[in-house]
Amino acid sequence: MTRRDAVFPENRHALYEAHGYSAAIRSDTLLFVSGQVGSRADGSPEPDFGAQVRLAFANLKATLRAAGCGFDDIVDVTTFHTDPKNQFPTIMAVKSEIFPQAPYPNWTAVGVTWLSGFDFEIKVIARIPS
Repeated sequence: MTRRDAVFPENRHALYEAHGYSAAIRSDTLLFVSGQVGSRADGSPEPDFGAQVRLAFANLKATLRAAGCGFDDIVDVTTFHTDPKNQFPTIMAVKSEIFPQAPYPNWTAVGVTWLSGFDFEIKVIARIPS
């Protein structure tokens, strides 16, 4: 049976403790990253939407780094949006900075009505470099 190991970024935010979950789980050669949001260190949402998206990607980057991964190791992305139609231009602008060229990871975008006070969340599966 595969062992799962919890991974946390160096400066983990308060949401992990408040809601009782791991930032990521390492299982063999894969890293399963929990939904990352644009939360400040105290767990509160960044109020500006563009800044919230950038902070979610920064939190994702810190979690990936803690497992020895980077954005190039991501194979699958799922994002959650509270207002996809109006938010998509901002998200796509940030996405094009993070993933500037092909091959791009798989990506599924899901519209939702609630994200615990946030407006954007991103979860990924990454391969762990050998």
